[in-house]
Amino acid sequence: MNNAELNALKNQYVASGGAPANGAFAARAENAEIWDEDGQRWIDFAGGIGVLNLGHRHPKVVEAVKAQLDKVMHTCSSIMPYAPYVQLAKALCELTPTRGTARKAFLANSGAEAVENAVKIARAATGRSGIIVFDGAFHGRTMMTMAMTGKVLPYKNDFGPMPGDVYRAPYPNPAHGISDEQSLAAIRTLFKTDLAPHRTAAIVIEPVQGEGGFYIASANFLKALRALCDEHGILLIVDEIQSGFARTGKLFAIEHSGVEPDIVTMAKSLADGMPLSAVVGNAEVMDTSGPGSLGGTYGGNPLSCAAALAVIKVIEEEDILSKSQQLGQVLAERFAVWADRFPAFAHPRNLGAMAAFEFIDPATGKPDTTMAPALCQKAKEKGLILLSCGFYGNTIRILVPLTAPGALVEEGLAIIESSLEELTR
Repeated sequence: MNNAELNALKNQYVASGGAPANGAFAARAENAEIWDEDGQRWIDFAGGIGVLNLGHRHPKVVEAVKAQLDKVMHTCSSIMPYAPYVQLAKALCELTPTRGTARKAFLANSGAEAVENAVKIARAATGRSGIIVFDGAFHGRTMMTMAMTGKVLPYKNDFGPMPGDVYRAPYPNPAHGISDEQSLAAIRTLFKTDLAPHRTAAIVIEPVQGEGGFYIASANFLKALRALCDEHGILLIVDEIQSGFARTGKLFAIEHSGVEPDIVTMAKSLADGMPLSAVVGNAEVMDTSGPGSLGGTYGGNPLSCAAALAVIKVIEEEDILSKSQQLGQVLAERFAVWADRFPAFAHPRNLGAMAAFEFIDPATGKPDTTMAPALCQKAKEKGLILLSCGFYGNTIRILVPLTAPGALVEEGLAIIESSLEELTR
């Protein structure tokens, strides 16, 4: 079937809330390229929203999934366990920089499930219920994680009251007038006005915000947050769902700060396209909920675990962390050129290859909410998949696979540059 025929089926049978705006349907993909059902080639700077750090169909990941497919597809890990689950749990516990020498892991399907289970574990471990999150955060689309997500449209607008005992503080964002000190002061104010420290189970933070705009929490802020949690017996949960698995030049973004959280949530590029998430934390904390309290029919399924084990191996064998750092440098250098050329181009930033820039009205200094969607549309017309994001919808994020050849990255950046030229004439 071609794109037009598939679009007709989509319009007839797919719920509008979940129907993609893109009218092209992927037929095949390789590394950082996709070919649609009409044969058009696309350069992928979205990576499945950060799922494909190793690119589409990395050969070693595909090989691992195929090999597992010949053994066991599913038993439900709580009914009849299998080796890949415990092997992956071991690997993640050895790699994740949480507090303590003893760690344990729990596997689920999606980032939202990981965050929900992290909250459950934190509440069980502390005997408290309050959760503090940040403006602009994105933690998922289930009811609990929607309550934790700090953006109404399109995620929360139509779905009624959210679960309670979730409180919000401003994310430190000097580019938009929020200093580290102001964010910390807001949490202390919360302790006085809405949520006493002795009722607070956890503070949950993305060290680099994903949907919120790729803003980077400073090492000093994260250290101060760790100290604040320690002062009051609060658990620190770090959400690495979009920033993890080499995107920032470290396996986890929190490693740039030297801070050790109590719990880390991860998903997306953990299994390079297969559905998998994990919660990893201090063993004592992870073991506080009762037997059978954590689980799910498909969580940690054998195929996804096999993929994740291959991902971990590839990151080491192919020196993906260095590739991320090198790609980040390429992006930073190009951003500097654009900052000089285009007046609306503002606040370029990157941590490794987790990179973004935004658009500001030069006359007022306020966010320009029209340029980012216009740039995405213009890039699409030229065969480049590009994503916007941000609290104001004025940010462009770059999530090209870390394995993309340099020439392909340059081709994609040239499309962005020519599109900016056309939009700013």
